[in-house]
Formats: sequence, structure tokens, C-alpha cells
Amino acid sequence: MPKSHRNKIMIEGITIDGKIFRPSDWAERICGHLSTFKNHRIYYSPLLKPCYKEGHRCVVVAFELKEKFPELFEHIMDFAKVNKLVITTKEI
Repeated sequence: MPKSHRNKIMIEGITIDGKIFRPSDWAERICGHLSTFKNHRIYYSPLLKPCYKEGHRCVVVAFELKEKFPELFEHIMDFAKVNKLVITTKEI
């Protein structure tokens, strides 16, 4: 299956109760697990990227992360579940 048709998971920075999740840099902290720093700039992995949806922070998790880094994938999903964040799966 081509990468463009693979499912991705979006973890939104909003709880299932509709509250904005804090701290405000939570998405960057999570994505920092696979980021690199070069020339005074941070580069996020294509497997784990911060983004915005309707004005609130989100994290896009490529399903490949589960294959390549299963422990990190489970950690991120557990974090989202414990904090009751909105999780959606879709093709991107």
C-alpha cells in the first residue's frame, strides 16, 4: 500500500469533554521524542508531527510508528487515553 494511503492517527489537544488540554506545548513535547536538531532548528519526524486543527494543537501519528517504535507508540496512545484526548483515525 502506498504511504499516501496509509492510515494516520490524529490526537487532538482537546478532551472528550471539550476542554483545551494544557500545557500548551504538549504536542511539541511528544513529537520531540523523534525530532532532530540541526543548525538551530528542530526537524520533526514524518512519523510524529505536531499540527493545528481548528485552532488547537494536535499530533499526527503515522501508523508506521507502531511497526518501527512499538513502545513509543504505546506510550503516546496511553498518554492520549489517560488524558482523555480526542483520537481519530483517518487516511491523510
